[in-house]
Amino acid sequence: MKKIMVFIPMYNCEKQIIRVLKQFDEEILNYIEEIVIVNNRSTDDGERKVIEFSKKNKIGKKLTLLRNNENYNLGGSHKVAFDYAINNKYDYLIVLHGDDQGSIHDLLPLLKNKEYENYDSLLGSRFLKESKLKGYSKFRTFGNIVYNFAFSILLGTKIKDLGSGLNMYKVESLKSKYYLKYPDKLTFNCYMLLAIKSYNQKVKYFPITWREDDQVSNVKMVSQAFKTIMIPIKYLFKRTKYLESEHRDKIIDNYSANVIYTNKK
Repeated sequence: MKKIMVFIPMYNCEKQIIRVLKQFDEEILNYIEEIVIVNNRSTDDGERKVIEFSKKNKIGKKLTLLRNNENYNLGGSHKVAFDYAINNKYDYLIVLHGDDQGSIHDLLPLLKNKEYENYDSLLGSRFLKESKLKGYSKFRTFGNIVYNFAFSILLGTKIKDLGSGLNMYKVESLKSKYYLKYPDKLTFNCYMLLAIKSYNQKVKYFPITWREDDQVSNVKMVSQAFKTIMIPIKYLFKRTKYLESEHRDKIIDNYSANVIYTNKK
């Protein structure tokens, strides 16, 4: 079996994080070597709840909790996790957001039949025919479909989701660390899509179940929408040179994090 880790970014989601951890039943854990939660300097009580849950459940033997040394935002937390996967010689890394919108079980069919081994990236899509949306407004659904279409036209390749909370990456494809200069903010996933196109990575979209119950979005929709659509437009003029240029507001030499708790055996 391939060595697989799950990365869970956590930021002020103490109400949801335990629900996420409860997704890891015995069937899923058979495929997972380690679950790594990266706490991006949360101000709530999420860390304590994770540790308490870990000590009382079987998942504890495979769980590590990291705390970023600074607030690196979502993209920066990805970089912490990518580095962890590379340094610990993992073959694949799964991203599952800590706000309990996606389900790890949507990946189970691809893990069982080992189809993931044929791709550099498996990207969850909320907008495929087989996908299921719960509590997601029609306005936001329409907006996302429009942006998927716009990205597809501009990039000349089919984009079926700009960034859901469930993805899987082959660690070998990350070892060049091409992602380091990408923004640490929410647009990080958009740049990862550009990289897939520019570096001819093999990708597959798969349907997911996506729900919004008590999650709180930190996205300012109008300003975020403008920033998002400008990304592929700028890319069109410079291509690879655009991807390799600096896109961060703050240059960070080392995306470091401390181990707060581990029960991995």
